[in-house]
Amino acid sequence: MDESGHVPVEVLIVAIPETAGSALYGMIDVLSAAGTLWQSLVRTEPLRRLFNVRIMGSTRVSFRCENGIPVIPDVSLDDNPRADILILPEIWLGPDEVFKGRYPEIMEWVRKQYRRGVVIYAACSGVIMLAETGLLDGCEATSHWGYQDLFRKQYPRVRYSPEPNLVFADPAGRIVTAGGTTSWHDLAIHIISRHANPGEALRIAKVYLLKLHGEGQLPYASLVRNDPHADALVRSCQEWLREHFMKTDAIGQVVAYAKIPERTLKRRFKSATGLSLIEYLQNLRVEHAKTLLEQSETPVDEISVSAGYEDASFFRRLFKRSTGLTPSQYRRMFRPLLQI
Repeated sequence: MDESGHVPVEVLIVAIPETAGSALYGMIDVLSAAGTLWQSLVRTEPLRRLFNVRIMGSTRVSFRCENGIPVIPDVSLDDNPRADILILPEIWLGPDEVFKGRYPEIMEWVRKQYRRGVVIYAACSGVIMLAETGLLDGCEATSHWGYQDLFRKQYPRVRYSPEPNLVFADPAGRIVTAGGTTSWHDLAIHIISRHANPGEALRIAKVYLLKLHGEGQLPYASLVRNDPHADALVRSCQEWLREHFMKTDAIGQVVAYAKIPERTLKRRFKSATGLSLIEYLQNLRVEHAKTLLEQSETPVDEISVSAGYEDASFFRRLFKRSTGLTPSQYRRMFRPLLQI
């Protein structure tokens, strides 16, 4: 409580050895600056700390998280700390790694906090920690787009959606998940707006030059990934399609290449990859188009033909559905990056 009687919102951020230090300390910095940093810079308002942010570890023993970044927990599980907000930041976890069974004491503690009424936020791969608690079962959630296959295989009860950057798991908003690596920016702005006030969230965004990713994750996501599976025939068909996706009758030709009935191939392809045959082909074509938009000034109609679509209007609709942007918007967003 400060001199005016204001009580800061209590925030706990869970840190484990897999935690990404940039997300951990970035969130601490931004939330801790709310109510003080803008006010110090413009010298027009009294300073008032809006959030009290602490790091919680399994114990109070200091450790190094990923990339050797030191972490000194303020509180531990044994302290049974209370808070208004609990944050699970990004962790370093490969898309083929398994998180199941790790840190059962923390998982139970997180469930206990939810039962207490704490609002829980998770960013990027930190959502995997939240999924491990079971609190996301039956709920919609997002995480980094690279974890689609992980959620499909390891947490099938979570309604995983890679498109949005922020997702409310419940109508009351007591569980909120955020998407890609820097989505903690969006999450921090959301937390300040919701638990302090929208004006302060805007001021913090201006000071830190933070940008809300209203376009979601689709423009950034790779539509083609080599997710491992055991079906050798499907892998061979995937390789064939990567070489011949621009062919007008690519589906018919890959069926002939596979030498099995079309229905059988489609069933096996979906089972192995999680995508239908036509979805995989369309993804290859859109990725090809994205590369041309990023690296050339080739007109969109010509890109459409090179991707295998004579109908440019259909191609534009497909591209917008796959990336959330029109081809022209995508080019404006990403081509400048190659000119830096």
